[in-house]
Amino acid sequence: MTRAPDGYRRAMLTAAALVPDTALLVPGVGGRSDALVAGLREAALAAVAEVLATGPERVAVVAPAARSRSFAGPVRASLAGAGVPDAMLGWVVPGPVDAPVPAVASAVAVHLLARCGAGSPDEVVEVTGSTPAAQLLRLGAALVADGPTVLVVVGSLSARHGPDAPLADDPRAPGLDAACARDLADPTPAARARLAAVEPEQAAALAVTGWAPWQVLLGAADGARTDGRLLARAEPAGAAHAVFTWFTAGAAA
Repeated sequence: MTRAPDGYRRAMLTAAALVPDTALLVPGVGGRSDALVAGLREAALAAVAEVLATGPERVAVVAPAARSRSFAGPVRASLAGAGVPDAMLGWVVPGPVDAPVPAVASAVAVHLLARCGAGSPDEVVEVTGSTPAAQLLRLGAALVADGPTVLVVVGSLSARHGPDAPLADDPRAPGLDAACARDLADPTPAARARLAAVEPEQAAALAVTGWAPWQVLLGAADGARTDGRLLARAEPAGAAHAVFTWFTAGAAA
């Protein structure tokens, strides 16, 4: 590998697809409500396909979960944790039967990768919102240290929008969602600083599942010039989801 010039940090993060953490992205989970997320599903598949087109050496998934853990090698993307038997899914469940089963959010990412023609990711990293931001930033830097890497970053905006939301409506949700979506779509250094400054307590109170995975992404992108794009945003049943892509300089397909 060519050595980067002195004073220049070689960007090991090639690109990232930021996708929602809802199991509804997988056909068969939502039943009659499937149409509510069809646009998000199409955008998520497009985002994953775009970042894979950069030809990375490694592909890793970063997703929220109830406890922090990581998997190396093949995993099995079952959604049984969401109460959905594998036989009900409209997509084939990827991964060996005897492989470990990650949390639901990670399984959604593995499904998306499989639908885009990729194999199992090289690594799956699950993080919690109680992990200190500095630790998450270091994790992101370490995750991309071994070579050009694509990340599939799973997480959503607030789940507190209106009377149909999974959790009680909160008037603070629209403001935080708008600010985060703006900065995720245009990740300038100032935007990334604002994302890093989001209080984890506020994110937890508003059920923003993307906070911890986004901190990992910020650590992975540190020092790189990054361009972002919003592909889709919607609030099915009161939960806000969005799809973005990030490409480091010179990496866009």
